[in-house]
Amino acid sequence: MAQTQTADVSRYTYRVTWSIEDGEFVATCAEFPSLSWLADSQAAALQGLVDLIADTVADLTAEGAAVPEPLSERSYSGKFNLRVGESLHRRLAIQAAEEHLSLNQYVVRRLSEAS
Repeated sequence: MAQTQTADVSRYTYRVTWSIEDGEFVATCAEFPSLSWLADSQAAALQGLVDLIADTVADLTAEGAAVPEPLSERSYSGKFNLRVGESLHRRLAIQAAEEHLSLNQYVVRRLSEAS
């Protein structure tokens, strides 16, 4: 979904982590996976990336190209389909039954614990 020229880039999903390889902090954005910014501090890495994304959004808008919608503004149904092999399906069903849960409740619990 395209955004207007006044897109608020602060609503994108940012992460700043330490890069052992680079010896600096690296900022990334889930909506723009090909962009990153390295800096000596977390704040500088984040600000550098925010500025870069603002420029990128402005360029995309000027070209009439689609601008990614922030993940925080997307709607989610709470449902998704997952294909697993028969043996994993069987194993999960058995584990769910042993805990007196439906397969859905069991998988949701396991996913919640993993995040």
